[in-house]
Amino acid sequence: MADYLPLLMMFVLATIFAGASFFASSLLAPKRRTAAKEAPYECGIVPTREPAERFPVRFYLVAMIFIVFDIEIVFVYPWAVIFDQLGLFGLVEMIVFALAVIVSFAYLIANGALDWGPAKSMTKLNTIETGSTTTRTSESTIRRIGAAAQTDAA
Repeated sequence: MADYLPLLMMFVLATIFAGASFFASSLLAPKRRTAAKEAPYECGIVPTREPAERFPVRFYLVAMIFIVFDIEIVFVYPWAVIFDQLGLFGLVEMIVFALAVIVSFAYLIANGALDWGPAKSMTKLNTIETGSTTTRTSESTIRRIGAAAQTDAA
């Protein structure tokens, strides 16, 4: 029990500090609200317009892809260091992990997670002109690329 006493003391001190911080902020905070106090602070520059609209969901999908690949790299380094000790089991586990990441990345790409910007509006124009659907599958993408290659060759 004596080994856990420093840990227990740290939790107690952290709890006291958090409680004291909340109490002090409520005690010392300004009570009268004004427009200047409610306005966002941007390095002393008075905002002249409203903030932009919300970020699109595709932005968050790209951020999640980045985090997933960061996590994969974090797991690859220790695996590479002790690869000889893990043997075939470690190799199979890493292949399963890499397949899970690759399949999820392929799913995101197939659903258009990285299709944003001006190319998106061009896709809508091409759909109207050709009459094709906007749903993307591996068959329609391959057919579209093959059809474009045939028209370019002719």
